[in-house]
Amino acid sequence: MTDGEKKLRVGVILGGMSSEREVSLNSGRNVYDNLDRERFDPLPVFMDGGGRLWILPWKLVSQNTTVDIEERLEGEARRIAYDDLGEVVDFAFIALHGKYGDDGCIQGLLEILGIPYTGSGVLASAIGMDKEVQQRLLAASGIKVPVSVVVSEKEWIADEEGVAEKLASKFGFPLVTKPVREGSSVGVTIVHAFDEICEGMKAAFTWDRKVLVEEYLRGIEFSSIVIEDVDGPRPLAVTEIRPHSAFFTYDDKYMPGKCRKFTPPKSIPAEAVETIKQEVVRAYRSLGFRCYGRIDGFYLESGDVYITDPNSSSGMAPSSFFFEQAAEAGMLPSEIISRLIDIALSIHGEKRGPL
Repeated sequence: MTDGEKKLRVGVILGGMSSEREVSLNSGRNVYDNLDRERFDPLPVFMDGGGRLWILPWKLVSQNTTVDIEERLEGEARRIAYDDLGEVVDFAFIALHGKYGDDGCIQGLLEILGIPYTGSGVLASAIGMDKEVQQRLLAASGIKVPVSVVVSEKEWIADEEGVAEKLASKFGFPLVTKPVREGSSVGVTIVHAFDEICEGMKAAFTWDRKVLVEEYLRGIEFSSIVIEDVDGPRPLAVTEIRPHSAFFTYDDKYMPGKCRKFTPPKSIPAEAVETIKQEVVRAYRSLGFRCYGRIDGFYLESGDVYITDPNSSSGMAPSSFFFEQAAEAGMLPSEIISRLIDIALSIHGEKRGPL
């Protein structure tokens, strides 16, 4: 940055209205701490449970939970209207996760306000949250996905026993139930017997009115961060996931010591890792993701690679896949965060209409 050149004012949007608000707080706080102060002037922008925006002082950013923050907003933070956001920030680093955060909602608002932002645009972000649409698009591109069916709440209420019998007949056991639109494994159940189907469905319906029921894959779970470069999207690395639980649960993802992660993988052959890298890029392109994304899947004993959970964003806590894979690529947290901002600015600078 040359003398006299103004720093880019980066609003780090964190908190939010979803089940993942605490994850968002950790992500946003870490991004805020690691923004390069030589280039950027960071501003923490908190979205409360009602969708209102607040400019936070550091003493509130450092609070343990979003509830702790919300209890002190009125007296210690500054409320800001959506229309005024462009007066205090030049760029938005979206650290929101889940519904209203990385599903196209905040992206649409920022498009209307004319504020460039990290991550995918409105449509791709919405696809990144909708597991039913994801699977259809990936399958149409020739990418392997689990066999699945979608059950609506109306269909389930009308004939619970009949639907359960159809699911048991189609998938056998175990099978997987999950909300169509949720993240961080919220509402996900591994169903091992017929009498567990009802509880699995109810757990998923708590979060959405449609449930995705899919086959259980036996294999090694992986995750890969894909970022855009001048030559197109490329994977940073591949991480092998070994959860302590029966699957990669919310606690496995965010509680220290609950999961082991290996970057590069320990149990996946080198040639298979290269295949995974090709498939995650194909998935990224097929879903229209931009800037960066996180693609999760399974490597099976047969050698097949399945894509199970493409995400248009990623958690950014210190121990996240994002920073672990960036470190493997030789980048410090501040460097990879700066890279994302530069990529996003380039993408938004070239677009015609909304991203």
